[in-house]
Amino acid sequence: MKNLMMDLDDAGCRARYLIRDRDGKFPARMEEILAGAGIQTVLTGIRMPRMNTVMERWVQSCRRELLDRCLLWNERHLRHALREYERFYNRHRAHQTLAQAAPLRAVPDPITDPEDIANLNIRRRDRLGGVLHEYSHAA
Repeated sequence: MKNLMMDLDDAGCRARYLIRDRDGKFPARMEEILAGAGIQTVLTGIRMPRMNTVMERWVQSCRRELLDRCLLWNERHLRHALREYERFYNRHRAHQTLAQAAPLRAVPDPITDPEDIANLNIRRRDRLGGVLHEYSHAA
């Protein structure tokens, strides 16, 4: 825990809250250490499995689609990969809950002309050395 505090201080960041569930694996001593560092522990609700689902889903996607597929050399490389994945996730990756749109990109208009469908020209752009792929219609 001390190393985490030093890393945050080195980065010029100050954590004020730690949000955690009520799992018994967190000892009371941990809360004392955090309180001594000026960090307030906030417990999630009782029997509320959906309380943190959005972030858990993002972490799951990030691990499966990025971190499990590449070898990271150092913190700088990790930060670069996470920035690229964040851009990909928000601007290109299709999301089922958004009707296949991305959070920062609307779904393109459907192609209804049979001639256009027969002559589709799809381009693939590799990101992060081919770990992520973006597909688009060629102009």
